[in-house]
Amino acid sequence: MKKFKGKSNAYGKIIETYRIKKGLSRADLSREMDLMGIPISQDELYRLEKQKMILKDYELIAICTILEVNYDELENVIKENK
Repeated sequence: MKKFKGKSNAYGKIIETYRIKKGLSRADLSREMDLMGIPISQDELYRLEKQKMILKDYELIAICTILEVNYDELENVIKENK
């Protein structure tokens, strides 16, 4: 499996930060994603946030929508942390 700097995804830590800022638990985010038709368990969210699981594009879109974060904002955070 290909990795980015030894991680399975580049967005996990940023997603965790925004989720906490929004005041959502992993259970809350999991429930919201399920309502959008994208079932994901709390364990899978944990693994995404810890960059141990690949983040699919449709999962990223749903997470950005739920957390009310613009994709460009995530890209800027990645660039700032290089």
